[in-house]
Amino acid sequence: QVQLVESGGGLVQAGGSLRLTCTTSGFDFSRFNMGWFRQAPGEERQFVAHITWSNYISYSESVKGRFTISRDNAKSTTYLEMNSLKPGDTANYLCARHGSGVYYSASGYDYWGQGTQVTVSS
Repeated sequence: QVQLVESGGGLVQAGGSLRLTCTTSGFDFSRFNMGWFRQAPGEERQFVAHITWSNYISYSESVKGRFTISRDNAKSTTYLEMNSLKPGDTANYLCARHGSGVYYSASGYDYWGQGTQVTVSS
């Protein structure tokens, strides 16, 4: 079955960096677009970044210039490199497989991981 497992979260000071990893299985990763979202307690899931199967990339305005999404099709894995982290970046970060529809809407994603918690202290 389709599985997505995130890792790499943790506690970091403002200005620090983290690299998140999303390892997938159960489908042909190289043929799917992938996305990263984040969700803080009491808030809706927020789009972070998207990468197509052909490596076309999009970011939310709030992370552009600080975060980098990438993928390794041989490893069926997508990454999110996060630099210059701010307290406002604190959230549970989830990766997801893009099924259809616009890339920045959570409704367009058909499979999700459980997420990895990122906490940025000031």
